[in-house]
Amino acid sequence: MPNPLRLILFVDAQNAYRGARGSFFGDGARATAGQFDPARLGKVIESRGGPAGAACALKAVRVYTGRPDAARDPATYSAHMRQCAAWEASGATVIWRSLRYPRGWPEERAQEKGIDVALAIDFVALAVEEEFDIGVIMSTDNDLAPAVEFVQGRYRGIRYAAVAGWQGSPQKGNRRIFTRNISVWHHWLTRQDYDAVADWTAYRRR
Repeated sequence: MPNPLRLILFVDAQNAYRGARGSFFGDGARATAGQFDPARLGKVIESRGGPAGAACALKAVRVYTGRPDAARDPATYSAHMRQCAAWEASGATVIWRSLRYPRGWPEERAQEKGIDVALAIDFVALAVEEEFDIGVIMSTDNDLAPAVEFVQGRYRGIRYAAVAGWQGSPQKGNRRIFTRNISVWHHWLTRQDYDAVADWTAYRRR
């Protein structure tokens, strides 16, 4: 019996959180709506299997996130650190970059910078280093398409690239996650999938 294919899940945390909120909840939903446990999400994707029904073994879950500044926004920073600690306790690896604060902050939101680049570089580097057989990107960010194209083109039949996103409606389920025409698996995750991995913890304490 062949060995299971090693799978690594790469999660753009903010993109996936916003995607879940947009797909399954209304604008007025509480802040915890859309949160999820990345490690449990990895197990859901592992259960889907690989090419031709091949078995998969989840090797790692890597979560990419922006980190608030402790001095500028201590409450948000503390909530973020508690959430990251929960992710790591469940078995995920957190990769973070500092948020950028515009001059108009706090009226203007702090912005993530470099998250998609960090994820794309790791996705390609770990493919080159033969760290996975299947790499799955949980994001709908078109900027990640070149990394997926590189791995799928360079390692066709050796290593596999896949993408995942939340399926909020039948209409959304019929389009590609990335707008480019990339021939890879698309894992569409339903509301039932979300409920299985949802995290309703209020990390921001009053």
